[in-house]
Amino acid sequence: MLSSLLERIMKNHGWKFVVNIPPIDKCVICAAPHTSNWDFIMGELASRSVGMKAKFLMKDTWFFFPLKYVFRALGGIPVSRSHRTNVTGGVIDSFKSSHHLAVAVTPEGTRSRNPHWHKGFLYIANEAGVPIVLGYFNYEKKVVCLDRIFEPTGDVEADMLAIKRYYHTADCKAKYPEKFTTGLSDDELTS
Repeated sequence: MLSSLLERIMKNHGWKFVVNIPPIDKCVICAAPHTSNWDFIMGELASRSVGMKAKFLMKDTWFFFPLKYVFRALGGIPVSRSHRTNVTGGVIDSFKSSHHLAVAVTPEGTRSRNPHWHKGFLYIANEAGVPIVLGYFNYEKKVVCLDRIFEPTGDVEADMLAIKRYYHTADCKAKYPEKFTTGLSDDELTS
C-alpha cells in the first residue's frame, strides 16, 4: 500500500524508478551523483515505490533529536568522521549474518565537489562477498536508476577506476552538476 502511494507520488511529479538488474538478496548500492539532500529523498521514494528497503550510511551529525528516530527507522547507519569507528567491519558482519541486505552509499561522501571518492564501499563489498549495484540519479530526465551489477575484483584501485569510468559515461545528471566530478584525468578515461 505504501509502495503504491509512493510510486504514484513520484509519477505525479514526473519521476520514474528504473531497475535494469534482476532481484538480488545482498548488495552494496553505489548511488551517484550526490550533490543535494534531495538525492536521499528521491532514492528513498524510488526504492520504496518498488517495495525495496535499503539501509544507508549517513554522517552522524544528522542523527539528532528528533531526526535520529526517523533516520534509524528508515535504515540509517550513523558514521562518525570525528573519531575512528569500525563501521566497515560492522556492515560486513551484518552482511554475513543476514539473508537479505542492501546498503546504499554515496561514494563522494559529501554533497560538495569531491574527486577523491571514499573506498569503504569497495572494501565492504569485497570482504562481504557481495556485488555492487551501480545506481544513479538523473534530475534532467527525472529518473532514479539501479543500472548495473559490478562484481568487485579485490583490487580496490582498479575497481574504483572502473566505477568512476562508469559514472563518467552513465546517463546521470546531478541536481547541481557543477558539484559532481569523478576526478578522472583524460589518461584515466582512455587507458
